[in-house]
Amino acid sequence: MRVALVTVGDELLAGDTVNTNAAWLGQQLADRGVDVERVTVLPDRTGDIAQVVNEYRAEFDAVIVTGGVGPTHDDVTMDGVAAAFGRDLERSEAALRWLEEEGGYAREDLTDGTADIPAGGEFIRNPNGVAPGCTIGNVYVLPGVPEEMKGMFGVIADEFSGTETHVSTVEADEPESALIDRLIDVQEEFDVTVGSYPGETVTLKISGESESAVENARGWLAGRVDQPE
Repeated sequence: MRVALVTVGDELLAGDTVNTNAAWLGQQLADRGVDVERVTVLPDRTGDIAQVVNEYRAEFDAVIVTGGVGPTHDDVTMDGVAAAFGRDLERSEAALRWLEEEGGYAREDLTDGTADIPAGGEFIRNPNGVAPGCTIGNVYVLPGVPEEMKGMFGVIADEFSGTETHVSTVEADEPESALIDRLIDVQEEFDVTVGSYPGETVTLKISGESESAVENARGWLAGRVDQPE
């Protein structure tokens, strides 16, 4: 399963807020064997959201959009997603019922637009907040508040699955550039992929569908690199 992540918010682009949602979602999806192939950050602009969502929904199996969900003036994500599908926004009766019955809110106390989602979409309940999410086609819209996003992802998590990937690591006490030949060799010898991540030492991350191939590759590399004492 191939997925694109779209995070919306001027504050992300300005560096005022760290994009922890993309990192968390990427890890959750990877743990489910899902390939995350795009992570895109967009401003709070309807046209930008519509353009990217329209492109990605055709290219990927699913698109997860976070941020810009709610009734305030700069919460335009639902508008952008609706535009990507050529739809209008409409009030979700299912969302309103859930807010009344489970959230304890009275309809008249809710800000206008709180329960608006693209026409034809299906609302996703928000276990940790008020603004509902939605799914339309292969696009999932979640709030940007991390606690709310995580709770809502838990509602839909079973819809994302792929091939289980096994992972192991080796620490190398050598310059990353010196390891290139061995990284090529191990991937030719075993059905695995290897990523290298420099720090105080270089972490070599070995991944593959076969647990035995990953462990054999790990042993091969461990015997051919200088490891920290």
